[in-house]
Amino acid sequence: MKFSRRRPEEPEINLIPFIDVLLVILIFLMLSTTYSRFTELQITLPAADAEKMRERTGDVIVSVASDGRYAVNRKPVDGRSVEQLTAELQAASGGRPDAMVIISADAMSAHQSVVNVLDAARRAGLAHITFAAQTSGGAR
Repeated sequence: MKFSRRRPEEPEINLIPFIDVLLVILIFLMLSTTYSRFTELQITLPAADAEKMRERTGDVIVSVASDGRYAVNRKPVDGRSVEQLTAELQAASGGRPDAMVIISADAMSAHQSVVNVLDAARRAGLAHITFAAQTSGGAR
């Protein structure tokens, strides 16, 4: 009789449970992660390549400064309320509802300032509104 000695088997590491645990952790991290939101958008204002529009005599130009001040036809408006701006727009348009309102807002002006101009134009009965843009070569 010949007895042979068996060599002990090498222990194996079972990787399947390890992979399962890692997959569960990965899914948990993906679901619990909060994504950062953009607090500020980089916006490039549009440029107009059309030829310069000739000014009509009935145009009302409303300028909005970066600090929220208004000027109607280059005349500063006292205060920043919508009511004062409405009165200035009515006076500048001469009561003509077909007058064109051109809003020329600074790039750093608050959105609310431009909305106030739109609201004042609506209250004054001025429906023809446009925005001034800078040309590709420079400011207009």
